[in-house]
Amino acid sequence: MADLTPLDILRTTFGYSSFRPHQAEIVDAALAGRDVLAVMPTSAGKSVCYQVPALALAARAGALTLVISPLISLMADQVGALRQSGVAASYLNSTLSAGERASVLHGIASGALALVYVAPERLDDPAFLETVSARGVGLLAVDEAHCISQWGNDFRPSYQRIIEFLEALPARPPVMALTATATRAVRKDIAAALGLSDPFTVIASFDRPNLSFAVSRPRGGAEKDRMLVAFVRQRATLSGIVYCSSRRAVEEVCDLLCDEGLAATRYHAGLPAEERERNQEDFLYDRSRVMVATNAFGMGIDKSNVSYVVHYNLPLSLENYYQEAGRAGRDGTKAECLLLYSPGDVHTAEFLLSRSEPREGLTPEQIETLAERDAERLRQMVFYATTTECLRAHILRYFGEETPAYCGNCGNCLTDFEEVDATTDALKVVSCVARIAQRGRSAGASMIVDVLRGSRGEKVLRRGFDTLSTYGIMADVPAARVRAILDELVFRGVLARTGGDYPTIALTEISRAFLRREAPWDEPFVLKVAKGAPRVERAVAAPAKTRAATDVSELDEVGQELYARLSELRGELAREQGVPSYFIFSNATLVDMCAKRPRNADELLGVSGVGAKKAERYGELFLEKING
Repeated sequence: MADLTPLDILRTTFGYSSFRPHQAEIVDAALAGRDVLAVMPTSAGKSVCYQVPALALAARAGALTLVISPLISLMADQVGALRQSGVAASYLNSTLSAGERASVLHGIASGALALVYVAPERLDDPAFLETVSARGVGLLAVDEAHCISQWGNDFRPSYQRIIEFLEALPARPPVMALTATATRAVRKDIAAALGLSDPFTVIASFDRPNLSFAVSRPRGGAEKDRMLVAFVRQRATLSGIVYCSSRRAVEEVCDLLCDEGLAATRYHAGLPAEERERNQEDFLYDRSRVMVATNAFGMGIDKSNVSYVVHYNLPLSLENYYQEAGRAGRDGTKAECLLLYSPGDVHTAEFLLSRSEPREGLTPEQIETLAERDAERLRQMVFYATTTECLRAHILRYFGEETPAYCGNCGNCLTDFEEVDATTDALKVVSCVARIAQRGRSAGASMIVDVLRGSRGEKVLRRGFDTLSTYGIMADVPAARVRAILDELVFRGVLARTGGDYPTIALTEISRAFLRREAPWDEPFVLKVAKGAPRVERAVAAPAKTRAATDVSELDEVGQELYARLSELRGELAREQGVPSYFIFSNATLVDMCAKRPRNADELLGVSGVGAKKAERYGELFLEKING
């Protein structure tokens, strides 16, 4: 392998004919000894960026590549997949016994291992430092590098030990920092915290064309449950994740799906470690099709065949949402991302933010700045949940990327909206907030809706809000429409939503100008309203003869039947070996196999994702099915 180029390694080991965007430049920079900072979305192929150099460095100089990874599950997943491709890889973390750790250290010292994943806590081990120093570290890759930044969305104090480990090595290796989401401030923090020297920097497009985005707005808990059950049942044979904001919600939603006869399991920090591990394995091995979890689950999970991600509750930020939603469709096949948004979720999210543990070593001013940043992130998340504009464009603009205003593959682009003049109703909503404020009182969004619609609820009457001049003036307007107008007024800055445990709706500097119809608020207040159910995807596709199939739905009838048979064979092999089915071949590889229908070993190597080792191990079995 010493004479193989990076592209040769990619083809023979991993079975891909070419690098994805940015991968080749990153690999070349690392092999040239440069530091690298790469911000690439989930499924962009970050792991290849250090796995290919690892094999090249091991072949050329016997050097070791270390990968710092925050999650044990990620290590086991990636190492298992690498071994299927014939790569000498292992990992070091707290799950290993003393004997197993000694075996890994021996593999490092003897040169048998090319690549080792290590938890940041292991960097403090003197025996580990001594062993890798003697072997020689050719590359240090820091995965999920945003964990090193206190300004990131998943800060890990243990990551700040990496710089000390680097300084303790006899010679500093090139450092590659990789993350899926990082703002400008976080990128600057990563570079400083790792001591990156003039790093080769890549900020890839955040777009994931294979993902479709949608937001549904159920009117209450019962309707939300019905929507979720219907969505999952229609995809009962597919693998999916349902994210909830609390442990209690995870338990309730998991019980709901199981009661409906759906194969679901659960994951949250309150479960015993043994159960979490067992449930995660059930999901990875497709024994349970649905994982219901808090955000404690998923970072670094390399399960490639997740076909959908549902957010049962509102995430705290678009960074969190896009990272979690991005766990769908990692193999490039079509996948769905659904957010079930209820206005009450905003209150829950604000409560969670108010109860978050303060970060160590920060000044009061920094703590206040972080709190303000978190509040603004949540505000942007609410805008996403309530916008009628293209959802993909909304996300990409948030990350600073220019993008067309229409994608043709999200719930909003596929919905016919009509513009209605809601000026009169909007004035009524703002007037109601003003009347409450005149009494020195405040109210939340639900209370304002109740007042405007003339509710005889106990809280309305007890506060005397039934005596307001605006009481009942929108009695003939559906509650959902009133709430939509209120949300739009907040989005446009005419009203504001306060923070705290009991958020209320307040006037802003703009409110008076709006009520007086002063410019620019003298124009009609136009609201976009859905006319019906979303249409089917209408994005223009290239002719089938010129475009490779990327999804089962794009195969012809024979191809779809073959896909089912190959999937069955893959499942049998996975069960025999005790590994997840996507370790054998990903869904995308099976789709390509069914589209190309190779007849011999040489043609099989032309299928995306079939490397030399897998062709040798599984080729005869899969060719037999195809030729049959």
